[in-house]
Amino acid sequence: MTEIPARVLATEAALELIGVLRADHGPILFHQSGGCCDGSSPMCYPQGEFLIGDSDVRMGEIGGAPFYMSRSQFDYWKHTQLIIDVVPGRGGMFSLENGRDVRFLTRSRVFTEDEEAALPAL
Repeated sequence: MTEIPARVLATEAALELIGVLRADHGPILFHQSGGCCDGSSPMCYPQGEFLIGDSDVRMGEIGGAPFYMSRSQFDYWKHTQLIIDVVPGRGGMFSLENGRDVRFLTRSRVFTEDEEAALPAL
């Protein structure tokens, strides 16, 4: 039987930055941007400063921070595993890593048929 894969993972670099942001800001959360002002970047916010609604799907958790995306966007990405990484550059205007000369980046890979069959419905 195939192990249930995580829908979202973080690289070591992302986990390190998440630790720094949690130390500076307390509990945080991520929301995958839908592409408006900041492209399709994972955005990081202090918990309580970004309202999660009924149309948001909790994809999982990275570094102790919940990770969400809108249901409409999830419909397009449900066949992929998200891998959150950190690269040089400017972060999203409202994302907590902004001003640190690095930004979060979403990479992805398509689930295998076996992995997809093992995923619980969201």
